[in-house]
Amino acid sequence: MIFFRWLLLVIFSFALGVLVVEYMTVHPIKMSLFLFLSLLIAFFLIVLLARGFGFGSLLLVAVIVSLTVFLAGYTVRTKTFLSREDSRPVPELTRVKGDPGNGHTAVVYFTHGEPETYDPIGWINQFNEFDEQGIPFVPLLARPFFVFQLRNAYLKVGASHHRQMHKQMVKSLEKVFRQEGDTTTQFYLSFLDDEPRPDAAVIQALNEGASRIVVSEVFLTISNHTAEGEELVENLGVEDYGATLHFTGPLWDSETLQSMFIRRANEHIGETNKSKVGVLLVGHGQPDEWDVEWPTETEQEIGFREQVLKLFEEDGYQLVNLSLAWMSFKEPKPAVKVEEFANNGVEKVLFFSAAISADSIHSQFDIPELVYEANVSEDLPVLNLGAWNDDPTVIKAIKEKIDAQMH
Repeated sequence: MIFFRWLLLVIFSFALGVLVVEYMTVHPIKMSLFLFLSLLIAFFLIVLLARGFGFGSLLLVAVIVSLTVFLAGYTVRTKTFLSREDSRPVPELTRVKGDPGNGHTAVVYFTHGEPETYDPIGWINQFNEFDEQGIPFVPLLARPFFVFQLRNAYLKVGASHHRQMHKQMVKSLEKVFRQEGDTTTQFYLSFLDDEPRPDAAVIQALNEGASRIVVSEVFLTISNHTAEGEELVENLGVEDYGATLHFTGPLWDSETLQSMFIRRANEHIGETNKSKVGVLLVGHGQPDEWDVEWPTETEQEIGFREQVLKLFEEDGYQLVNLSLAWMSFKEPKPAVKVEEFANNGVEKVLFFSAAISADSIHSQFDIPELVYEANVSEDLPVLNLGAWNDDPTVIKAIKEKIDAQMH
């Protein structure tokens, strides 16, 4: 009988560890089921411990065994969750090597990407990439909690508008080309963390006869994200198929993009004097350890935003009410700066998700939540001017980068 109790203890404890990870990481449709199962197993486990092992040293041993086996189940399920493979399909490359194509240019619009509804595969890829590179990130056993917070963000905003906004931006980009008389350039949308991948889009362009492929990198900085996309594309050997390959580079040095922030702010200050407006440019941020591998990410993100603040100062805003903040990993956080603005007597605060190309969980939830943590009067307007999005100035900046590779 005592053997049966120990066996049940091990089974329940291991199952509970597995179910807890399942609850924290599954799609929201299934989360209630796994919460119920976790609570049910936890109840049976508590009853077993209370009634099956008495008191004293035997109960203490049973608790220690239970916790150890629970951790084993939790660890095993965490590892299997993180081993999930990216199953995004890549089409067959049917073009014959050396085929010069039909002469037209293909613009592969390449950006970060984010699933419309909760799907952790992008972060699983990120975890695995940095593990392979030996770059420290979220500890293994904490990763289900990280994913749990990601799912909560999706639940709070309903859905990410990232994909839809970029589709709209590609249409706007194509419209500008057509208005300028370019009727042959073809456009293909691609994502690092959504479908289709950039290599899939390039394959489609090659199969459709493109003679020149321009990868428009709609990112702010040179980072592991741009490098990963470039590697996927370069591995195809585009030149072997009679086409030329060009990368625009990201937009950190675009004066046109920098000007967008000034124009958008001026459209939203209303009657408020510029000297009484606080402007906060919130960057993404990365761990200091990553700066060793990808220093351009932080350097260019800071440099870009500092140049934007100079433009604000030249436009009549007060330097004391212009500042940078970070969403993740670095300081200062947004709330601190908003409170400083309030103490300076500003009458309105504007904030941007300055490094985010299109609406996303970061700009829809993460950054606003950090900003609104500020302890300021409810009478102080704090306006979210969002990500770049389908702004005519943004489209112009993207096109300028493409034009530089086409001429």
